[in-house]
Amino acid sequence: MPNDFNQQVIEEFRANKGRVGGYFEGARLLLLTTTGARTGRPHTTPVGYLPDSDDRVLIIASAAGAPRHPAWFHNLVANPRVTVESGAFTYEARAVVLDGEERDRIFARAVEADPGWAAYQEKTERAIPVIALHSLAEGGPGNINASSMGEALKVVHDAFRRELELIRVEMAAGAKGSTTGTLGAQLRVNCLTFCAGLHNHHTGEGLAMFPFLEDRYPELAPALARLRDEHDRIAELVEDLRRVVGDENADPDTARRDVERLTTELEAHLKYEEEQLIPLLDAGA
Repeated sequence: MPNDFNQQVIEEFRANKGRVGGYFEGARLLLLTTTGARTGRPHTTPVGYLPDSDDRVLIIASAAGAPRHPAWFHNLVANPRVTVESGAFTYEARAVVLDGEERDRIFARAVEADPGWAAYQEKTERAIPVIALHSLAEGGPGNINASSMGEALKVVHDAFRRELELIRVEMAAGAKGSTTGTLGAQLRVNCLTFCAGLHNHHTGEGLAMFPFLEDRYPELAPALARLRDEHDRIAELVEDLRRVVGDENADPDTARRDVERLTTELEAHLKYEEEQLIPLLDAGA
């Protein structure tokens, strides 16, 4: 992409905590900052990504099927330590170029989710690289892109909302295009990664934020008791979804119903939590 277009996307991404319109609307996007292989200067580029696990995401150096690898790929080969901005979080990561069976398996998974990757590979003679970005953040997903505790809670919640929205869209598209009657491999990974992230977030709230608020605001006890009960209920729904999508022969209709139930209850929970906690979190800042 031209530099002026990239800069516009970067500014919109940062201003809206990961949400952009236009060409990248509805895409999973991150900002990747690499160190120039020749200049030593930082370069930031919008890059599409694939969820993969708690501590790594995947990017593909397609360059839309161009004959040469994109500049950011040469940079991270020379300097594997990179900075990743996900919208909600900023963190340092180690870039690892995948090869052999692992590269081929993950690229096939990407193609199954989006045939556009195959179209890019057909346009070029080079083997399009697949790169894993391993988070180096300790004790969490990274620094939250927020100026207050209340804003931080909202930013994280909105990231979960957006990911669940993308999963619902992907499930609807998969239902129309599926020839196997099962969930695609990448969609199953997306669901499982979301479930793990939500579980970790609620665990952290229960161990740290809720006790902190309970100690400072005793009158908040009834609201926190309700939120803990909702955590338990959502954990049950997450486990139901994990069980379904963990099966390679998962029934898409069952998975969609589980996602809809989770979406309804999670949104009600997030809204109530924001109403109850954000004013107090910001007041105590």
